[in-house]
Amino acid sequence: MISKNTTNIKINSDINSKEIRLLDNNGQMLGIVNIEEGLRLAQEKKLDLIEISPNASPPVCKILDFGKYKYEIRKKEHEAKKKQKTIEIKEVKLRPNIAIGDFNVKLNNTKKFINSGNKVKITLFFKGREIMHEDVGINIMKKFKDLVLDFSNIESDIKKEGKRIFIIIAPKKK
Repeated sequence: MISKNTTNIKINSDINSKEIRLLDNNGQMLGIVNIEEGLRLAQEKKLDLIEISPNASPPVCKILDFGKYKYEIRKKEHEAKKKQKTIEIKEVKLRPNIAIGDFNVKLNNTKKFINSGNKVKITLFFKGREIMHEDVGINIMKKFKDLVLDFSNIESDIKKEGKRIFIIIAPKKK
């Protein structure tokens, strides 16, 4: 029998309700009983009385082994965390004087990133006096944007920020 609680789950004497809705360790409803009766039944089975649903009226309690219950909760949290998908933003960097072959490689890399479910930020950098030919950079970005529209959605259209121009694309919704 565990009497001290290490988490926010109330067990045994920590439950401060007078009446509880009691379930046994097989999930069978035993009805609404007072807390002393629930504690007595749990002690007879050498298990713990665990408050499952504290917001219900009366609170739902179950007769279980607390160690196993905590293990099951941790296992469920781990599975939920595993199923969460983190979206990463990859960056593809271009230059205004990019060659056609390099452009195609960058396009293929972008396609791989999008197919693996990541967002992609395509950035075109200007160095020195290249900024005077901003129209060349914008044309390259428009061309890139037109080519990626086949397999992605534009999340943020062409924007200029200092000496760089960028767009953000995301995978198409299925």
